[in-house]
Amino acid sequence: MTTPIFVLGEALMDCIAQADGQLKPLMGGSPFNMARAAALRGAPATYLNPLSTDLFGQGLAQLLQKDGVALWGGSSLLPTSLAVVQVTQGQPSYGFYREGIADRDYSVDSILALLKKQAQPGIFHTGSLLLIPPEHEKVLAILAGARALGWTISVDINLRPKVAHDLPQYVQALHQVIALTDWLKASDEDLETLGFQSVTIAESGRLVRELRAGVAAAALNRVALTFGAEGAHLDVAGQTHQLPVPRIQVADTVGAGDTFWGNTLADWALVPEGAEKRVASTLELSMKAAAINCTREGCQPPTRAEVLAF
Repeated sequence: MTTPIFVLGEALMDCIAQADGQLKPLMGGSPFNMARAAALRGAPATYLNPLSTDLFGQGLAQLLQKDGVALWGGSSLLPTSLAVVQVTQGQPSYGFYREGIADRDYSVDSILALLKKQAQPGIFHTGSLLLIPPEHEKVLAILAGARALGWTISVDINLRPKVAHDLPQYVQALHQVIALTDWLKASDEDLETLGFQSVTIAESGRLVRELRAGVAAAALNRVALTFGAEGAHLDVAGQTHQLPVPRIQVADTVGAGDTFWGNTLADWALVPEGAEKRVASTLELSMKAAAINCTREGCQPPTRAEVLAF
């Protein structure tokens, strides 16, 4: 039976800086991108945050629905969040405007009420900007409530140290979130900011062991680590596989990690049984999806047919 994916996290406008100084708005946000990627792969995905009634919010809602994502979060009169993105040699850097905005216009009780409406507990995904203190307190309460309801917790750290006012507090918050996580995605940059040493793909096995050493035995059953141009490592209940990045012509890397994780979650949602037996194929398809996305400007995740044809 297919498992539903419910997503909590930011939906915003990425304003991409152009060579002439103008800003080109593109829809984005890590969990927003992830939900689209999972739905385009064919998995049932639901977005839980409110979306603004402003023009940007209407566009975000239309794109989610176009890609097959269900909207359960309703609308908000608050404005859409903005990110100003500077892309240098294909790598994006961000500045965020996130006070008094629509995707933070939710409560712990409202999200748990939405989860209770779902008869079959599924995969609850969050991460990125919602993990920054003090917002993480709401997320921790939701994660604890979701686990009590029988949901599997997925987190993409997607750490944004430049946005946090207090980096040590932010790192502590992330460790609290990781302790409640079943399925975790982290990049090499995430791990370095969290304090891990010798963060290379060759050290993937050790890094996963160190992550698991700091949490309860039941947590972190599945871990994906990404290393930019070096490739990625996937561990499902101790069964592991690594792959290099496919050779492509890169437009930019915006949304690559979101596309990777969205396709990974979709693989597990569509075929819940036997994930540990297909680690290699899961990783291969997810990396192909991310590679296709990198050939396009902004986050444009591929469909299942495009991934299989790559």
